[in-house]
Amino acid sequence: MRLGVLDVGSNTVHLLVVDAHPGARPLPAHSHKAELRLAQLLDGAGAIGSEGVEKLVSVVKDALQAAEDKGVEDLLPFATSAVREASNADDVLARVRAETGVELQVLSGAEEARLTFLAARRWFGWSAGKLLCLDIGGGSLEIAYGIDEEPDAAVSLPLGAGRLTAGWLPGDPPDPDDIRALRRHVRAQIARTVGEFARFGAPDHVVATSKTFKQLARLAGAARSAEGLYVQRELKRESLEAWVPRLAGMTTDQRAELPGVSEGRANQLLAGALVAEGAMDLFGVETVEICPWALREGVILRRLDHMGSAQGL
Repeated sequence: MRLGVLDVGSNTVHLLVVDAHPGARPLPAHSHKAELRLAQLLDGAGAIGSEGVEKLVSVVKDALQAAEDKGVEDLLPFATSAVREASNADDVLARVRAETGVELQVLSGAEEARLTFLAARRWFGWSAGKLLCLDIGGGSLEIAYGIDEEPDAAVSLPLGAGRLTAGWLPGDPPDPDDIRALRRHVRAQIARTVGEFARFGAPDHVVATSKTFKQLARLAGAARSAEGLYVQRELKRESLEAWVPRLAGMTTDQRAELPGVSEGRANQLLAGALVAEGAMDLFGVETVEICPWALREGVILRRLDHMGSAQGL
């Protein structure tokens, strides 16, 4: 069947259409996305303003039309940290439901981490052994660890690249004092979680998902996305540490000219790099392998698993 997953994230609203059935690898058929940056549209009270809600409703309507055009039989709509943490989340969800008919499922941070981990586990397989998965979104950082498909530990921290940029780095280029303050904040937040994972022992394989990690890996010399999903891509901490001060001295326009960096993500790349560097350092990771699958694929895989169970497979 043709499935669609509608991801209302902190940076983008992304419709991914796949052809799938239980026991098979989901095959991408269509992608439709719009940059909304909900994480940066929160007002002083932590609410998504009326303009942001109107934009969200409009974008969801466009995604629904795209899903219909592509013959989607089953749509899986969900929202992550920007909606989850908005002080008017219930009102936003009700407005979307009333004007589009879409019932957004709001994922908890732990659910995000678990579903992303499932996608990474399926991609790399059992031979990867004990897996540590890192994911930097627009609103949060997810960390998960385990040897099975369900992680032994999964946490979500409010360290998304968009959130941190809006809250900590107002300058362009950012002020060095602001960068140092953000670096301290990021590392203090991550350090609180390290002990929870350390009791399980060292991972056999460390992987990273998300646009932020993909762009940082590209800067460090990884293959372009045009070369395909199956090319191995890595990011070494040594390379990342060399890039952080360079990114800190650049304006948004200058970062947008770097290879693999999209114009819409250029402003938050430094914050994302500080989070990636902090996580790799505090978890003692020298190299991460970039995983092409992430949360959206995890949602699809979970749905296929449920379908397979219902069919007695």
